[in-house]
Amino acid sequence: MGALLLSIASITTARAAEKVLIATYGDPVPAQMAAHDGKFSKATGWNVDWRKFASGTDVIAAMASGDVSIAELGSSPLAIAATQGVDLKVFMIDYVIGKSESLIVRNGSGVGSLADLKGKRVAVPVGSTAHFSLMGALKHAGIQSNELTILNMSPDQIVAAWQQAAIDAAFVWPPAQTEILKTGKRLIGADDVAKWGYPTFNVWVVNTKFAESHAQSLEAFIRAVEEANQAYLKQPSAWTADSQPVKSIAAETGAQPDQVVEVIKGYTFLPLAEQATPEWLGKAIPQTIKKTADFLVSAGRLAHASDDYSNVVDLKYLNKAMK
Repeated sequence: MGALLLSIASITTARAAEKVLIATYGDPVPAQMAAHDGKFSKATGWNVDWRKFASGTDVIAAMASGDVSIAELGSSPLAIAATQGVDLKVFMIDYVIGKSESLIVRNGSGVGSLADLKGKRVAVPVGSTAHFSLMGALKHAGIQSNELTILNMSPDQIVAAWQQAAIDAAFVWPPAQTEILKTGKRLIGADDVAKWGYPTFNVWVVNTKFAESHAQSLEAFIRAVEEANQAYLKQPSAWTADSQPVKSIAAETGAQPDQVVEVIKGYTFLPLAEQATPEWLGKAIPQTIKKTADFLVSAGRLAHASDDYSNVVDLKYLNKAMK
């Protein structure tokens, strides 16, 4: 009888767990280790359904429809969503983009500098953070967009076009970046472009009403991400291809362990206390969203930009998570 009651209780608990759909790009980051090990479900009490999306445009559509409550979103699609009035709040930085998004030039393309891009065919997912970085790099180099051919391609399309020698360069992220690097070289990374005044990053966003009704679980989610990031930051050299954290990330994302080791170096993970400062979520992030939105207007991706994006960020969940 005791065993039967225990079984019934287990079934009841399983049924009681709320299913929460969370959108991710599937990047090989420490949080993927926590996801693989079930730490998010344990911390939040949710039955977490991780869904991998190919682009920010798809994530925005899923958030707007109400299918997704929490999502990872790049700074460029974030600017689009915020301008279009999608109901979301930034509650945490996922990572700052570095070499994880880079301009790769094909061997034999004749491109050895940004100036050499004139007259070339460059592919990028238009509207993405990589697109913002590409246009920032061109502006820094004094190159007009009509001096080269910019092709709107998804990462998978970039790989296919690369293999057919249909493009000369591409600004993209892994695993597409990893694949095209086999026959190409890195010209610049997003970290270089950030130094020229065009920073890019990924954030975590949440539906406003969902956040208000799930505050404690959202704070637990933040702490789970922080715990995973700190595990990496304390000893990144220990995250080798044969280490358990890297194996967990590889299993969760489908990437090879040796790829995880290299790709993760292209991200910067910020401790929660640093995220809350004016240099990031406290002030600079809303300003960067504004700058990104203005760029997207000039690129024809947005009809207009808002005057102020400070209301897009909500720090109360992060601040409570740190207590």
